Amino acid sequence: MKRFNKYKLMISIGLAAMTMFAQVNAQNVNNDARKLFLENNAIIYEINMRTFNAKDTNGNGIIDFNLGEESGSFINAIDRLDEIQAMGINMLHILPVTPTGKTKALGTAGSLYAASSFNKINEQLKDKNSKLALNEQAKKFIEEAHKRGIRIILDIPACGAYDLYLQRPELFVKDKEQIPVIPADWTDVRLLNAGNEIAINDDVFGVYKEFVDMAIDELGVDGIRADVAHCKPAKFWKELISYSRKKDSQFLWLAESSDSWHEAISAYGVFTPYDKLLDAGFDGYYGSFFDLKNWHTADELINHIQFNRNISQTAPKSVIGSFTTHDELSPVLINGIPYSTMIIWLNATLPVNSYFVDGFATGDDYVYPWANQKAESSFTDDDFYFAHRGKIDIFNFSRKPGKDNPALLQEFTAANKFKQSIFPIITHGKFTPLKTGHPAVFAYAMSYNNSTVLVYGNLDFDNPSGDVNIKIPGLAEDTINIAVKAHLQPKLSSGKMLVQLEAGEINVLLLEHFELK
Repeated sequence: MKRFNKYKLMISIGLAAMTMFAQVNAQNVNNDARKLFLENNAIIYEINMRTFNAKDTNGNGIIDFNLGEESGSFINAIDRLDEIQAMGINMLHILPVTPTGKTKALGTAGSLYAASSFNKINEQLKDKNSKLALNEQAKKFIEEAHKRGIRIILDIPACGAYDLYLQRPELFVKDKEQIPVIPADWTDVRLLNAGNEIAINDDVFGVYKEFVDMAIDELGVDGIRADVAHCKPAKFWKELISYSRKKDSQFLWLAESSDSWHEAISAYGVFTPYDKLLDAGFDGYYGSFFDLKNWHTADELINHIQFNRNISQTAPKSVIGSFTTHDELSPVLINGIPYSTMIIWLNATLPVNSYFVDGFATGDDYVYPWANQKAESSFTDDDFYFAHRGKIDIFNFSRKPGKDNPALLQEFTAANKFKQSIFPIITHGKFTPLKTGHPAVFAYAMSYNNSTVLVYGNLDFDNPSGDVNIKIPGLAEDTINIAVKAHLQPKLSSGKMLVQLEAGEINVLLLEHFELK
């Protein structure tokens, strides 16, 4: 088998693929986020605005304001938009920008998900050197993103901070002793009382309605990602989504929900399964792709892909490639760079919306040396740098995410550009799982308009596959194939292909003038 240079292959995708399909419009004149998402053409990058372009000049990982260092703001975030565009990103998911609670808090800046208000923007995100008001700064960032063809979805927290409870106790669920309920183990927030399927709580609905008004009317964002969406009744979401769509019919709604989640976050709370959330108007949900780390057979991966395909074919709904999120351990801590690489190419070639966390593209492990140590100063009542090991920091004023891995960044960018070039295949193509005869080796094809994207990989991150035959009905020995991502040229013969894979390796081929029927 012929050996290929790792990165030469990725560069080879450009001309051949681009000549087949129309270019994507670079300007976002009107909101098309919902359409983009439902066609599986969104390439989403999740960011924490507080750290996105933080200026940690002394390199200690913490923003020392007394030394003149800057945390992330809407204004300095504009400087990274060209970088985001160059990586092939066309949508940003911004973690909560609502004010954070300071009482019974976690971390020295307060958790992004401990909202003390739902109709204001966090003052922590203000650039004090700008003459613009805070909301104007946020709007300017969004406008600059739109100029680059980058859509914006905002995160709405599921719960309220203790500070908000003190101000408006009527918004919250109480236990038998009339004490506000702590959901799950999230000690810095209290559970909002959204009501039930018979009657929703108008007070909580009003709070969320104000957030929607701010997002659409004041800021001009393109959609909302609903945190822990299953902790509110479907009736609540149906009315809120309907309200938003009267303002903007293309307004996107993404539910943080999974088919593998079955329990409420509190015995005092409600649980709405993912299918009821989709029925209520959400355009998509998370799925369970984050379980890839636990899947060891091809069937486990393929079955979940097929499961989500069935959902999208019965209704105009979609899913994100939730292989890694801010709630998941960094991929490099699970199975190293090969695992990140596999996530990149699965996102690029599956009928899903690509999804990544800031820092992923350069291999950040989100291991902070100061984590959970006593802080010299704090902006909350917590004097420790609370953090989750291996997960992007959402609790403190900390460094910009990222590591120095140019090879991974090159692969990340190449995969996103490739996905852009095959958007018609991703949107309209037929997904076909392929038999490999090896339990850990998966293979699938996406075919459309006389072209096929062929993907195969090894879910065993400890052992190479050896020789594996992949059955491909109708394949001929002389089928033209472009090695988009591969280090060994596969051997093609009638109806099958012989491959060899290293541990955790994934390969991608573009077959010209060939379509699986």
